[in-house]
Amino acid sequence: MKISEMKQTLAGLESVNFRLPSGEHLPAHFHVTEVGLVSKHFIDCGGTERKETVANFQLWEAGDYDHRLAPQKFLHILNLSERILGSEDLNIEVEYQQATIGKFGLQFDGTDFVLTPKQTACLAQDACGIPDAQPFALPQLQMACTPGGGCC
Repeated sequence: MKISEMKQTLAGLESVNFRLPSGEHLPAHFHVTEVGLVSKHFIDCGGTERKETVANFQLWEAGDYDHRLAPQKFLHILNLSERILGSEDLNIEVEYQQATIGKFGLQFDGTDFVLTPKQTACLAQDACGIPDAQPFALPQLQMACTPGGGCC
């Protein structure tokens, strides 16, 4: 999800809900503690220089069980963050504390913002000698099973 999509979605909501990939909802009293610009400049294992930049949201919860982040307040936070994020329509990455800080993508399902799993990957598989996935056929098993035949 991009910043523009989130702003458009928030404008039409009455409440803000986040859901983990497991289906579990974040507690309603969550906070958005940070909105930041995260840039990564790196070299992959094949020697290619790469750059990635995302808008990063950090979600957090405290013991203030009556806290609720209204969509208008969230929009206000996003508008304030333009000083840091600039005008580029960046993809959003979400951090949420679990056993360690989890990083997630973000989607909207019509009701909730859904934290989506992020995966690591080799960006230079051709340089690492990783073979392409080859489809394979399972051998056809020839089995005749009849009542009383002892195979069922």
